[in-house]
Amino acid sequence: MREKTISPLVYGALSLIFAVLLGRLFYLQVISSETFGQISSQNSVRKIPIDASRGTIYDRNGIPIVENQPQYSVQVIPAEFDKSKIPQIAWLLGVSEQFLHEKLKEAESYSRYAPTRILRDIRFEAFLRLEEHLWQLPGIDVVIENKRKYPRKDFRASHVLGYTKFISKPMLEKLPKDIYARDDIIGYAGLEKTYEEYLRGQRGYKLMIVNSLGKQVAEYEGGSQHIPAQRGGDLWLTIDASLQAVAESLLTATGKSGSIVALNPQNGEILAITSKPDYDPALLEGSTDAATWNALIKDPKNPLFNRTTQTRYPPGSTYKMISAIAALEEKIITPSTVFGCSGYFKFGDKAFLCHRGKGHGGLDVTRAIQYSCNSYFYQLVLRIGLDRWAKYSAMFGFGEKTGLDIADEQTPPLPTREYFNKRYGPYKVGWHDGFLVNLGIGQGDIGATPIQMARYVAALANAGTLVQPHLLKAYRDKHTGEIKTPTFESKTLPISKSTFDIVRNGMRLCVSDGTGRAAQIEGIEVAGKTGTAQNPHGDDHAWFIGFAPYHNPTIAVCVLVENAGFGGQVAAPIAGKVMEYYLKHLQPISPSISMAETSR
Repeated sequence: MREKTISPLVYGALSLIFAVLLGRLFYLQVISSETFGQISSQNSVRKIPIDASRGTIYDRNGIPIVENQPQYSVQVIPAEFDKSKIPQIAWLLGVSEQFLHEKLKEAESYSRYAPTRILRDIRFEAFLRLEEHLWQLPGIDVVIENKRKYPRKDFRASHVLGYTKFISKPMLEKLPKDIYARDDIIGYAGLEKTYEEYLRGQRGYKLMIVNSLGKQVAEYEGGSQHIPAQRGGDLWLTIDASLQAVAESLLTATGKSGSIVALNPQNGEILAITSKPDYDPALLEGSTDAATWNALIKDPKNPLFNRTTQTRYPPGSTYKMISAIAALEEKIITPSTVFGCSGYFKFGDKAFLCHRGKGHGGLDVTRAIQYSCNSYFYQLVLRIGLDRWAKYSAMFGFGEKTGLDIADEQTPPLPTREYFNKRYGPYKVGWHDGFLVNLGIGQGDIGATPIQMARYVAALANAGTLVQPHLLKAYRDKHTGEIKTPTFESKTLPISKSTFDIVRNGMRLCVSDGTGRAAQIEGIEVAGKTGTAQNPHGDDHAWFIGFAPYHNPTIAVCVLVENAGFGGQVAAPIAGKVMEYYLKHLQPISPSISMAETSR
């Protein structure tokens, strides 16, 4: 039997195949060894971002009021993820499969090959369950991030502190690419937003060896590309934590909405500032579920609304010192000029009441402030005229923002001739002097925010310096570690000392033996002014502005309580308690000492 011979063509084909394979092997192993070595290294070594914590926020005495705490978050690399594992992951994390499908779709919209967070701040129990099964879940990992923590339980200061938020894809497209990246957090409201540049850290990177499932198994030794994360800078606020707690508790006890602002009239430092109702800032920190957000925005009490900076309340009788100053400075009256009060003032066919229709008799300007005589100021503002009244109102900062370092500040317009002409039509056709009568007692078209009123009373307290209210006392430079103190503007008002002496004395008498007696402090002389502002939508608003000690003021206060009635009965005692606590219970602490202690 003859053996079959293999055709030379077969030998040729086999030789050609082996030659191609050998050539390809030579190309891969020798010629392209460096290129494919890099690719191989990238497959086994991954660049892992290191989360950078934000700076801590302290009160003026070095007490931490906003810190950081770790949270566990789940991230996915879509290209490595097996979608058939979604039911298992949903069970492990206690979420719906639909939720995970939506999150995965969102992650893929960023990149199929980059890690993206799909669930943040999972419970520790869920973290443990997931950790046990990670070996079965390629493309899934758990990372540790930072979120804000609020250690003080006796106050919130939520409208002041604000909150942070994870950057969405639309937000990221508008932010500098060299500063922000996907999954970063950003200050979204309050001081977190205003001082984002100081507070934010800079993320770092490290190289990690990963296995075939994409799990990190060890740190890569050739870590020349390691970049440590840079922590954000710390802030020291002007707020005193103890006084803030007192202010919030006093306002909460009324059961009403409102605002309290206490500041140092010598430099504009805010000592306490609150708006009620408020919210728990932890609810909005980072990632907020839809149910929580909807509950906040649909709450009829509107807790997200900052009544200190975003409102428009008629200031009522607390505004009467503007007319008094304008009349004295313009020589329209002297300190001894007397106007009579019969209980009402008739202008045209309308009677404007004073103090429930009861008359005060003849009063000079000092006594008119002391007893808050409406009739006196009805007559006075007509002699002043709209233009001069608006001129002195503008001097005290009405019609403009105070410059408070919170981004949400709004300002009601100042009624001027131009304002009235635009809104109502020409003088004596659309509006008349009856409008001015109301302005003389802080009613009608004049509106103010509590922060504006606080700056106003501070200027009365220090007799002529319009300070800029502010919340930042110092900050630590995140690059150098140096503690720096910012500067804030102030300006001297062109008003004589003698005028301030007269007006301030009227305010002193208002508290010692007038409408503001409820603000008295034993052993300390207090000056102030009550206000009861008419409200067309309900009960009157209660106001009080004041300062102490009278001869050397170190605290000025504005209190507003919505729909609470008379300022002398509701707002004045609150202001008195705030000032008393500050003056009798708080001892100044050197900022340099407290900051040095917190840096250790």
